Amino acid sequence: MNRFQFQSTGIKPDDFAEMVAEKVERALAHYDEAINRPTMVSVGKIAGSIASAVTLLSPKHQRAIDAIHADLPGLASKFVRALAAEAARRSEAGTSGATALPPASLADIDGPVSSPPRADDLESMLIEDWAGRVAGSTYLEENLRIARSTLHRWQRRGEVIALRKGGRKHVFPLAQFVDGRPVAGIRDVQALISNPRLAWLWLTRPSAQLEGRIAIDLLRQDQVDEVVEAARVFAPG
Repeated sequence: MNRFQFQSTGIKPDDFAEMVAEKVERALAHYDEAINRPTMVSVGKIAGSIASAVTLLSPKHQRAIDAIHADLPGLASKFVRALAAEAARRSEAGTSGATALPPASLADIDGPVSSPPRADDLESMLIEDWAGRVAGSTYLEENLRIARSTLHRWQRRGEVIALRKGGRKHVFPLAQFVDGRPVAGIRDVQALISNPRLAWLWLTRPSAQLEGRIAIDLLRQDQVDEVVEAARVFAPG
């Protein structure tokens, strides 16, 4: 649908954005039950706004987007990381009483973090608001074929990061798994950063110790030694 179709059908861009948002929310709910409702609504709004904006672009600009088709996944990933970084910054500013920081740009997300996160702040935040996609043992068993006994063994050995979510329940960030196994290096990082929440946040944010790169991405590329050395530098005390 383009601007001319909007005119001929009578559908307003805002209505079209809402339609896309609703479909995205339903798709997310069907795909992953671990995603909370506020996050689904936010993602739906982002998708709807982007879809509506793209349809209003001129043919020239639409062709320009087509020309960078191969780069779109990487650009989308940077965009989402920029949003997550800005949300984290605003949260930190709110808990510390500081004034709001300016919005993050795509360039900012690839730069070093200005200050390390604090474990105390994470305890008061919802896991889904900072940890990304997480899931319980049932989801991992049904979708990644990870037996509960295997998962618990990994947890006891520190080979997987488990985040407590109310009472005695734990959830597991999905980004740490590749081909149904936790990436190598998780155990070494947790040996240096003992707080699981702080360890996971460090793993998933641009790190000053890694020149702005993200540790979990490097672990997924088997660059374990570099990440462990960076964690050693970061580790408190």
